[in-house]
Amino acid sequence: MAVTVDLQQACEGDVPDTQLIQRWAESALKQMNEDCELSIRLVDESESAELNETYRGKAGPTNVLSFPFDTEIELTPVLLGDLVICVPVVEREAKAQSKLSEHHWAHIVIHGCLHLLGYDHIDDADAVEMETLETNILTSLAIKDPYQVQGNDI
Repeated sequence: MAVTVDLQQACEGDVPDTQLIQRWAESALKQMNEDCELSIRLVDESESAELNETYRGKAGPTNVLSFPFDTEIELTPVLLGDLVICVPVVEREAKAQSKLSEHHWAHIVIHGCLHLLGYDHIDDADAVEMETLETNILTSLAIKDPYQVQGNDI
């Protein structure tokens, strides 16, 4: 199983290198039994806020937005969809939560990838399932449970 990540950096900022982002996406997508592809677009607050308003009806930027690709047509590789990650928001959150920036980035990439696979956290049971999976994936990467830190809200 191969994971292809199309990384687009549409803003300035200190972001993890492509190999790390690739590794985090692969860790989140291990359960895929076939080749898959996703796009990750790194954006500024303006673009994030516009997309958040347009597609979620929420004001302001957010850390990650996921746009699953939905089609009846079978494609190879499987097209999972797009993630839009707001660089300044992720950096601010890492600092506010006293986390290593790299660890928070890993969490955001994994969180977004799981959304592309259909996981969600709208109700409590789904949130527990998704958070447990995130924590297990992060632990396999030697990253502490992000939900043990006060104030973590994705």
